[in-house]
Amino acid sequence: MKIALFVHCFFPDHFFGTETYTLQIAQLLKARGHEVTVVTGAFQHEPRNRAMLTRYIYDGLPVIVFDKNYLPHQSVLESYWQDNARPVLRAILTELQPDIVHVTHLVNHTAVLLEEVKAAGYPLVATLTDFFGFCYTSTLETAEGGLCTGPNRLRTNCIACYDKASGNWPRRQYKLSILAERLYYSLRSLRDERQLHPIGDLVKRPRILHRAYQLYDAMIAPTQFLHDAYTSNDFDNSRMHLSRFGVELDRQEKPARAPDAPLVVGYVGQMAAHKGVHLLMEAARSLPPGSFRLKIYGPLADTPYVQKLRALATKDMEFCGTFSSSEFRTILDGIDVLAIPSTWYENSPLVLLNALASHTPVIVSDVQGMTEFLDGGNGWSF
Repeated sequence: MKIALFVHCFFPDHFFGTETYTLQIAQLLKARGHEVTVVTGAFQHEPRNRAMLTRYIYDGLPVIVFDKNYLPHQSVLESYWQDNARPVLRAILTELQPDIVHVTHLVNHTAVLLEEVKAAGYPLVATLTDFFGFCYTSTLETAEGGLCTGPNRLRTNCIACYDKASGNWPRRQYKLSILAERLYYSLRSLRDERQLHPIGDLVKRPRILHRAYQLYDAMIAPTQFLHDAYTSNDFDNSRMHLSRFGVELDRQEKPARAPDAPLVVGYVGQMAAHKGVHLLMEAARSLPPGSFRLKIYGPLADTPYVQKLRALATKDMEFCGTFSSSEFRTILDGIDVLAIPSTWYENSPLVLLNALASHTPVIVSDVQGMTEFLDGGNGWSF
């Protein structure tokens, strides 16, 4: 079969969970004799490629890149539904002539891809890797940093997240006139499909994406929690299939640790506030010096958040940078416990599954997308 895998970004420049899942699926499909092409995007703030569509080979896989610098989204609407991207997506599909299209993330392509795929007559499958289908930030967090269940009737919680991203937060700084304006556009947009305002684009977003997702022939949910989150936000349960992620990792027993060695706690992932690395470091600072080592793996771009983490570091904490996927088992063998202190609803993170496969116990935030993998003997939640 000829299979097109659409993902928002990809290796070698992007290498987190969804990208890794897409790479592994592509590799396994290729190993079974299928012809696989990865179609990805370059974000509009990244360095511009030499053309709107460029091609390269990664690990033996052909990759097509749609550079959004040539066709940037100009509104909130275009961040999830970009009509003027249709000719580009149509050209890619015409070139590939796939037997099936598998989407692992719609960012950069936007949901118009789904209409183009079905108009061309191809079967269409999704792996749901986050909450993009009904959440403006895709993380299902509130503007205050708490956990969310999805858009409310007037979408005021979505508007709050938009305002936070735009620098117009916290709410206590709002003037009554600003709140009134947002309520006005919320009410108008619920009655009127026309684009009125960025607030209108936010209000329409769940409705437009809900309609677009009905074009999927099947949607794969890797956790019960993600499955339930989509169905509770009115997505079609009959198209939703629970199927756990798999990992390719040596299952040999973990090496024994010296009884007098300090506890080695590891973190592997992005350096971003919603990943909760600061919570882990703050907790570690309360332990007696010399009783532990904290090894933090991830990219160390000079961002305000990374600067905050560096300020929290003690001599017992080490920033270890990134590593290749072939080194993952060795990295896990070098730590006693893996911590995933995320402040959002993680959705079966591959680092969690790899840790469990390597017999490394875990400490995870008490959210169902991770706790449903704990069996009473392989880790703890907080």
